[in-house]
Amino acid sequence: MVIVITEANVHDIKLALDTVDNCQTGIKNLPLNLCLDKGYDSQGLRISLMDRHFIPHVRSRGEEKIELENSVEKKARRWVVERSHSWLNRHRRILVRWEKKIENYEAMLHLACSLIVWNKNLSG
Repeated sequence: MVIVITEANVHDIKLALDTVDNCQTGIKNLPLNLCLDKGYDSQGLRISLMDRHFIPHVRSRGEEKIELENSVEKKARRWVVERSHSWLNRHRRILVRWEKKIENYEAMLHLACSLIVWNKNLSG
């Protein structure tokens, strides 16, 4: 799980490379799949991700829905991000940022993420 903190008015596409650069996969020079929504559809971002050994899969919700209806074998993968945001939003202290210092807010985010990972490992 990777966290990048910026102001609220920064578009997600500007944070994509920072997020991917901070991701520790443990696999060197092996291409990894990266599922993105239509907001990340940019040729420059695709090239930068391919240089970092990621295979970007950018689709809108409509395209994904049509493909899932036509194929029984494939499952949707984008729900993982929405599910993770939902788990983070259960922690009221980070849902609305009250801390004045960025370090305190980041510490609470790390604590919430570690609790999520801990609970998922306990439940199996």
